[in-house]
Amino acid sequence: MATNLPPEYFEADKRYRAAKTPGEKISCIEELLRIVPKHKGTDKLRAGLRKRLSKLKTTAQAKKGTAKRESAFRIDKEGAGQVVLVGPANVGKSSLVSALTNATPEIADFPHTTWKPTPGMMPIENIQIQLVDTPPLNRDFMEPELLDLIRRSDYILVVVDLQTDPVHQLEDSVAILQEHRIMPDHLKELYSEQRGLIFIPFLVLTNKFDDDNFDENFEIFCELLENDWPSIPVSATTGHNLEQFKRMLFERLEIIRVYSKAPGREPDFKEPFILKKGDTVEKFAGKIHQDFASKLKTARLWGTAVYDGQLVQRDHVLSDNDIVELQI
Repeated sequence: MATNLPPEYFEADKRYRAAKTPGEKISCIEELLRIVPKHKGTDKLRAGLRKRLSKLKTTAQAKKGTAKRESAFRIDKEGAGQVVLVGPANVGKSSLVSALTNATPEIADFPHTTWKPTPGMMPIENIQIQLVDTPPLNRDFMEPELLDLIRRSDYILVVVDLQTDPVHQLEDSVAILQEHRIMPDHLKELYSEQRGLIFIPFLVLTNKFDDDNFDENFEIFCELLENDWPSIPVSATTGHNLEQFKRMLFERLEIIRVYSKAPGREPDFKEPFILKKGDTVEKFAGKIHQDFASKLKTARLWGTAVYDGQLVQRDHVLSDNDIVELQI
């Protein structure tokens, strides 16, 4: 039996996905339960919502009792991806996070100002990517939880100071990570015989490119690197290349934005669904609700690779900025 969900359901579901706190999520699910019509076709959907609501209430209650014991290094992923900035002291990680996000990490000229990670949200068009400032990489002392945070991330930005031996800084930072089996994804072929390694994409942020006089410094830095490292010169002080960096990171995360459209309604372009390149209509349907993926018949699609309102199958691969109207 068809679910026949009203347009208000999809709008409420978007608010649920955008909710940040357990309390907000609980309120959204309660709203969804009020909206979903009661008939046999929605029994499974309503049961799933009630189960999710119960789990959220249990989790929220448990967090009240454990909040004091939670580690500062346990940072929940938010936005379209979690990206950590790593490197030695005084290369400008905190300044970059401050310049790119809403976060306000402590910034000073002396080393080891940052003792715990600080997350912030970096806007790129209509999405946000989470950047996490981290304590310096240091062989003498490093919290094991810092390494766990790095391993869980979607992307690693190795920050170096263009004005102070950036080659040594990069080599030392990468060596410390490799000692803990955290490896750059673009060099995976060099370690094909080794087991138990974690491969994560790396990008080198060559900070303190404060004026054009440092063009030669950056060229020399790139020439001296032993391997081909993806890198971009930036300046947290002047803002040089920060917008270009944001676009580069968006592309390297290999994500796409997809918008849902209820029949007879305009799509909401403010809060896109975030998927990976290569994901299909079926994957998108599962993002809205697990039941939708199993019951999906076809979908109408608006985008650059199709004509407006084209009927596509569940295995159709989506593109960035596609608009999808599911046919359940």
